[in-house]
Amino acid sequence: MCCYDLYMRSPEEFNDSGIPMGYLITFRTFGTWLHGDRRGSVDRFHNVYGTPMLPPDPSRERYEQHLMKMPPVKLDSRRRDAVLRSLRETCRIRKWKLWAANVRTNHVHSVITAQCRALTVLQVLKAHATRTMKKSGCWASKRSPWAYRGSRKKLWTEKDLIDAIVYVEYGQGKPLP
Repeated sequence: MCCYDLYMRSPEEFNDSGIPMGYLITFRTFGTWLHGDRRGSVDRFHNVYGTPMLPPDPSRERYEQHLMKMPPVKLDSRRRDAVLRSLRETCRIRKWKLWAANVRTNHVHSVITAQCRALTVLQVLKAHATRTMKKSGCWASKRSPWAYRGSRKKLWTEKDLIDAIVYVEYGQGKPLP
C-alpha cells in the first residue's frame, strides 16, 4: 500500500485501537522454497517492506540444498488433514477466531484474530500442527517439518481482514483432494 492509498481511505476504515483485527499467518514446509529459487526469495538481509524479492540465483539455490539436513517436506492428504484439524483445535482451545485456513502441499495459510502477538500465533500453530501430525502417524522425524519462521501480516481494517479471507479461501488455486 502506498501513501496515496492511505490518503484516499476514509477515517472509518482506520483501526485506531492499536490492536490488529487479525493476522494473515503463512508458513512453509521445510525445503520447498529456498533462497535462489526461480520464484525469487527474501532473506534476512533484504526483508524490507515494499522492496523487490531477490532474483533467482541457481548457485545460491544449490548451496542452500547442500545445507539441508533432510529432504524437502510435502504435505500429502493425511498430513494436510492433520494440520487443518490442529489449526481448528488450537483456535478453539485458545479462544482465537479462525476466519479461514487453507493447507496446501508446501504451505499453510490462516486468517486468525487473537489477543496476542502474531509471532506467538505462528509459533503455536506450527508446534501444534507438528504434534498433531505425529499423533496421527504421518510425521515421525525429530526435526520440524516447517521452514524457519513464517509470514505474519497484521490486518488493521475490516477490508484487510476480508481481503485476506478471500485470498486464503479463493486465491490458492484448485481445491486439493
